[in-house]
Amino acid sequence: MKEKIQKKLGGLKLNVKFTIVIVLLVMVPISIFSGVLFYSIEDNTIRENTTYMQYTMERSRDNIRKNIDSVNMTTQFFLNDEPLLNVLNSTMGQERMTTEEMLEFYHSDISSLERLVNNNTLLYGVHVYAMNDQVQEMMPVLYNHSRMQRMEWATKEDFTGWNFNYEDTLFDNHADKKIASLVTPVEDHESGCIGIIETAVTMEALFPSLYEDIENEWSCFVANDGSMYFGDNEKDESNEFVQQEMKEGFKKDGIHLAYKRAGKSHYVVSYLYIRELGGTLLSVHDISESLNRVYHLWYLFTLILLAIMAGLAVLINIIVKRLLRHFYEILKSIRAIQSGELHKRIDSNGTDEMGELGTQINKMLDRIETLNKESVDREILVKNSEIRALQNQINAHFIYNVLESIKMMAEIDEEYAISDAITSLGRLLRYSMRWTSENVRVKEEIEYIKNYLALMNLRFDYEIYLSLNIPDVIMEQEIPKMSLQPIVENAICHGIEELAEDTNIYLKGIIENEDCVIEITDAGKGMSQEEVEQLQKKIAGEIETSGGSGNGIGLKNVQDRIHMSFGDKYGIGIVSKQGCYTKVTMRVPMKPISKELLDRQ
Repeated sequence: MKEKIQKKLGGLKLNVKFTIVIVLLVMVPISIFSGVLFYSIEDNTIRENTTYMQYTMERSRDNIRKNIDSVNMTTQFFLNDEPLLNVLNSTMGQERMTTEEMLEFYHSDISSLERLVNNNTLLYGVHVYAMNDQVQEMMPVLYNHSRMQRMEWATKEDFTGWNFNYEDTLFDNHADKKIASLVTPVEDHESGCIGIIETAVTMEALFPSLYEDIENEWSCFVANDGSMYFGDNEKDESNEFVQQEMKEGFKKDGIHLAYKRAGKSHYVVSYLYIRELGGTLLSVHDISESLNRVYHLWYLFTLILLAIMAGLAVLINIIVKRLLRHFYEILKSIRAIQSGELHKRIDSNGTDEMGELGTQINKMLDRIETLNKESVDREILVKNSEIRALQNQINAHFIYNVLESIKMMAEIDEEYAISDAITSLGRLLRYSMRWTSENVRVKEEIEYIKNYLALMNLRFDYEIYLSLNIPDVIMEQEIPKMSLQPIVENAICHGIEELAEDTNIYLKGIIENEDCVIEITDAGKGMSQEEVEQLQKKIAGEIETSGGSGNGIGLKNVQDRIHMSFGDKYGIGIVSKQGCYTKVTMRVPMKPISKELLDRQ
């Protein structure tokens, strides 16, 4: 897949690539910025609505606690009312009050209790029920037991505590209001339960949020037994939503808020567990409309951005084409040159980079023409060199034939020393003039050195002997042609000749790891440490050498040829002691030699 994309992109024109890159460089930062911006707007919208729901729930909590405290205080007041308790206790013993007692009780106690209830605007009412029908009902406070049986909550097995969302059915013409009440038994330490107190408030007064008509917001009270009370703001999806929340479980204590998403709808959910009421107040605020406005704005922004990018891409493409016009002209000229029109040149238009490119291409074409001409001339020179080489070969054969004739004449006259010298000279010339590769075997180079020493010994009154200690495997190694001879020549000219006495030149071959080391040691006059360092600098090219004897140019040439053949890690080294010896080491790589080749030797 990646290769296909790269292939498609590689086939695009340069102006299209530039356009794509520029558009991406502009679009990517704007897209990232817009994404972060709209995410912040969305997050702020959610935070604002969460803060609003926090405030709303805190307000509901304070209102509910105030109502609970009022109900508890009123209930406690009734439980501590001694005349009321005496009346309820007397009914348990089937005692009846006289008319005077009832009037006194009504005007003194019932009236004060009624005023207490009426003065508390939060209360719907307080009903006290006797445990039988022996009591004289005194509305709106005191009722007999059969009247209590008409209430919805009285049918429950355990009706004490809070009861929610029922109607006041004490009388047939009851008010159509939903109420909640705290039902409390009246206990006597001797008679047991002597009555029931119902302290009631309207559901709307206890849970005002259930009845508030606020757009996109609704509330519900969920009792611990799973009962759900919605008030007047129940929505179609409310029941299912609350059941889902119940499955997830309500946290106890404190106000809890959460942002939730269901399909395309977005909600901020807050709930408060009310321990005294034994249930949880749940409020849901649908913020889909607010967030949809944010998303709509983002979609609109995206469409506008895409339209701007499309227009910008067209404009950039036109501008890039104009900027690359000279480039395409150069490309056209290059294609013409590639087809063989080497005489064609690019017109220079301006001093910018494209103009400079055209100028450099023209110079390159001029250089190519010059090189072509030089190449033709070089080929002519090579042909001439081959002819001259052929002539040299003819001359070499003539020289060999003449030397053979002189040798025969010396042998006829029994001048065997001259014959041997002529033989050595012939071999010397054959080796130096032979048409061969640059590298030769060590044994061929040593044979050449033997002939060279034979001729040198004719010049001197003393003998220079060649001592060899070289293994057969080193004898078969390759070294640059005539690389050992200049070292031997240096040993004679600069180390031995001034002593003028019989001496030896030692050649030793050593194998070190994967390298072959050849040591050439003379017992000559040697050199001082300063002379050795000076010579090493000349060989390394740190000091410029000039023609003449003793300037180290021969050893430098050997060093350069070894570097060219085997690399910079190989070469020659010098060790010397004044008045004692000089040792030159040559290091070259070992090449594997087959056993069959050694056997043939």
